[in-house]
Amino acid sequence: MVYYMPRSVCSKKVTFSIENNKIKDVKFEQGCSGSLQAISKLIEGMTVEDAIKMLKGIRCRNRNTSCPDQLAKALEQYLEK
Repeated sequence: MVYYMPRSVCSKKVTFSIENNKIKDVKFEQGCSGSLQAISKLIEGMTVEDAIKMLKGIRCRNRNTSCPDQLAKALEQYLEK
């Protein structure tokens, strides 16, 4: 299980697993529950690289980031290790 602490967004923690380069078990703590549950289900089984391409750069309100963008950053960090 991978843990990531997002910055500058409503969610406080993201957890996920990677198996054979596929994303599994994405969970956000706090944030917009319905939207974050949908994002989690939509990327389930997606490759790490495809999810990053889809989520990176999404902004929320007047912020330069969002919960999906923070998930992309968490996935990028996972790839760097």
